[in-house]
Amino acid sequence: MAHLRSRRRLALAVPVVLSLTASLGFLPAAAQAAPRAESATSAADADTFAYLVNTKTDHHTIESVKQAIKAAGGSVVVSYDQIGVIVVHSSDPGFAAQIRKVRGVQSAGASRTAPVTAAGTTDEGGVQYLSKAQAAQLSKSSAAGEEPLEADQWDLRAIGADKAARIDPGSKKVTVAVIDTGVDDTHPDIAPNFSASQSANCVSGKADTTYGSWRPVNDGEHYHGTHVAGEIAAARNGIGVAGVAPGVKVASITVAQPDESVLFFPESVVCAFVFAADHGVEVTNNSYYVDPWLYNCMDDPDQRAIVDSVNRAQLYAQRKGTLNVAAAGNSNDDLDSDALVDDSSPDDSTPVTRTVDPHECFDVPTQLPGVVTVSAVGVTGAKSYYSSYGKGVIDVAAPGGDKYKIPDTPSKNGRILSTLPNNEYGFLQGTSMASPHVAAVAALLKSTHPWATPAQLQGLLKAEADNPGCPTDPYDGDGDGVVDATCVGGKRVNGFYGFGIVNALRAVK
Repeated sequence: MAHLRSRRRLALAVPVVLSLTASLGFLPAAAQAAPRAESATSAADADTFAYLVNTKTDHHTIESVKQAIKAAGGSVVVSYDQIGVIVVHSSDPGFAAQIRKVRGVQSAGASRTAPVTAAGTTDEGGVQYLSKAQAAQLSKSSAAGEEPLEADQWDLRAIGADKAARIDPGSKKVTVAVIDTGVDDTHPDIAPNFSASQSANCVSGKADTTYGSWRPVNDGEHYHGTHVAGEIAAARNGIGVAGVAPGVKVASITVAQPDESVLFFPESVVCAFVFAADHGVEVTNNSYYVDPWLYNCMDDPDQRAIVDSVNRAQLYAQRKGTLNVAAAGNSNDDLDSDALVDDSSPDDSTPVTRTVDPHECFDVPTQLPGVVTVSAVGVTGAKSYYSSYGKGVIDVAAPGGDKYKIPDTPSKNGRILSTLPNNEYGFLQGTSMASPHVAAVAALLKSTHPWATPAQLQGLLKAEADNPGCPTDPYDGDGDGVVDATCVGGKRVNGFYGFGIVNALRAVK
């Protein structure tokens, strides 16, 4: 899952590299029609498509729009009245255009370009599993008081998380929800800190809290969320690895499609943010980008509706006290540039090449207001070769791994070691891995500052970060002799690291 949906591109963790981030931009006409089947299919034989209808939040308007939805041939899947977002299914190819004309509808559009039953493409694999023999050998290298595999966790030492755990491992009253591919809560390193009451499956757009619904349905493709959860809160219990905040709770809100596509559609993400907010979650981690568009452009009505609906949901979470943290992406894109080429969207049907302006087209949720946007660094503290960046876009940085930067650890692996389904462990790299480090430090800050608001927590993350400043030499992340990126800014804030690399030790002092 290298472009793991989970920032799967998922801002994902690069299972060995991942890309995420979306931006807005100008779409060529060929990219603007969604769903693509509209022009060629009649209402009588059309497949069912999913739509987002965003309205004013007063009761009268919402009920009036629901009646209009029915009259237009749509069926309501779920209505989030508190934010004015209605998830709809319809087989009428003209549904979106018709419903946009209804009084009280502020935006509406298809949430994907393929039918709701269609599967997407499979992402390339990239996880490196740690064998039992390697684990046994590694455990001999651990020092007194360390977890058996901690000698390979250079990332903990890089941000002082090992020392922070001795002072304050975090409060059980603080929960980080992993919005992802699902979490294997039976893993011995995750089970002690797992919160089932704050977990759910949101794939359909409506929360399913059936016991175990939050677990990955396909361990071979849906390992990403379990890895993220371990990075955040793997217990210090004498087993395996340790998380950055080993004393806090971790929850799972599954949003990835249950097939090999591992796609994260917007209605699932809307459900996740609302569920987290309504169930007292203090921090969410978002190591993915919302499919099917890497960048959602505001001049396209369908993409505008996606941005609108997800933004309403994440702002609702912020208002209820939830800090949202997201991966910046693994495309090495400058999110503060004038133009980017996106040749991967839409990823649920046939991609087209388009040039987008990242100031007008957005990577969702990472570029939404109030979301903490995270870039990745390797063991040397330099920006990871794959990490997207951009002055004014990146808030903070954290260890995400870099295969070109080799640590002085037993395995000599520059990626991030964490938990995997079925009681296993493995290495991944990506901004998908950097984001949970920041979410965990935010949880430590919330533990020591229980009354801090999301905005105040973000301020504390920035204030306590260490900024290495822009590199003095031209940046060649992969060592091939070609300049790969340009850092803009100074020692206080810049495009590679934002306000700096987060510091877990300062968070608990």
